[in-house]
Amino acid sequence: MALDLTSLPRPSRDDTTVGTMVRGLVGSEILRIAAEIRELVAKGTQVCNLTVGDFSPKEFPIPTGLRDQVGVALQAGETNYPPSDGVLELRQAVQRFYERALGLKYPLEGILIAGGARPIIYATYRAVLDPGDVVVYPVPSWNNNHYAHMLGAKSVVVTTDADSGFMPTLAQLEPHLSTARLLCLCSPLNPTGTMVDPGALRAICERIVEENRAREGRGQKPLILMYDHIYWVLSFGGTKHVTPVELVPAIAPYTVFVDGISKAFAATGVRVGWAVGAPTLISRMRDVLGHVGAWAPKAEQVATARYLDDTKATESFLTSMRASVEARLEALHRGFQRMKDAGLPVRAIAPQGAIYLSVQFDLVGRDGLTTNDAIRKRLLEKARFAVVPFQAFGLAEDTGWFRLSVGATSVAEIEAALPRVEATVREILAGK
Repeated sequence: MALDLTSLPRPSRDDTTVGTMVRGLVGSEILRIAAEIRELVAKGTQVCNLTVGDFSPKEFPIPTGLRDQVGVALQAGETNYPPSDGVLELRQAVQRFYERALGLKYPLEGILIAGGARPIIYATYRAVLDPGDVVVYPVPSWNNNHYAHMLGAKSVVVTTDADSGFMPTLAQLEPHLSTARLLCLCSPLNPTGTMVDPGALRAICERIVEENRAREGRGQKPLILMYDHIYWVLSFGGTKHVTPVELVPAIAPYTVFVDGISKAFAATGVRVGWAVGAPTLISRMRDVLGHVGAWAPKAEQVATARYLDDTKATESFLTSMRASVEARLEALHRGFQRMKDAGLPVRAIAPQGAIYLSVQFDLVGRDGLTTNDAIRKRLLEKARFAVVPFQAFGLAEDTGWFRLSVGATSVAEIEAALPRVEATVREILAGK
């Protein structure tokens, strides 16, 4: 007979069995909303789900070549521990990939493989920051507030706006760079789907180099740039992805790239990510992850190495992937543009990159809606349209801006949902 332990205490904020840090750690708002949607769908409710930054395998299956190579690697017995910095074949493949696609040739010692991009971000924070150090990041952005909390760092938040595509400018960052130890930038940006202007990025990078030269003369630790470009292969229209190092080569010793296959190849569950940067930083990040054991499974590493080197297959897949993502983003953008042209208080930023669209429902103060979350709930209840408010990405103000993620839906589902959204907005305006 089993020992019944089902009455064990449940979690609470004042639980004294855990430490101070985790008592103050806030869970993911995105995952909370996603769980709410899953519960509705399980009950039979049809929802246009634009919440989680993930891919439905039905809509976006992983590349056939990658899937097959995982099977081959498993059959070959690639099931033991990988090296702490990643299997050599994959590090070499990433090295070739960056040289081929980005024009950046890094030493192998500057490439670290991990179980997705999240461990890379954590390792960057852990390797760079001491408790109380300053980390600067713009909002909206993904999870920097939570990583800073876990590391005991001091967050300096730079609030951006729609006019700049929610990207920070040097003028906004400048007052904080002299005291910062880590600056976190992301392009294409999660949650907005916008991309940094090359001129703005160049100015920021030149200022970091200038700052670090001055610090070197004073014997101080440098300012490090974490550049998350996990979505870089997904750019649309005339928008071109740029990197800090190609714009300002002198910033290379101070830059860590966050990257991987999760978004580019719709392979979020395969869990293969990498960092690329100066070996002085990467070696310390390797040591951190070696103790945590946050490496990608060996079979998936071997498979990814073989797939990345199949340039014909990868380029064909990415061409198709970009077209599929862009079709969904454009369907949403056209629909919201029609609503705006009809005089409704709705606007969207044209797609630039990633799998996201930024949309503003300027409805706060109407029909009893006082917060972004109230707007979210009304859209879900009345239009069966599921979105995530920018509050989930660190933005405090209820400005009506939301992230719409297209990885788990089809063009047909989007086009069917838009009339419901328009009807709901009109009902709100009418006070019904």
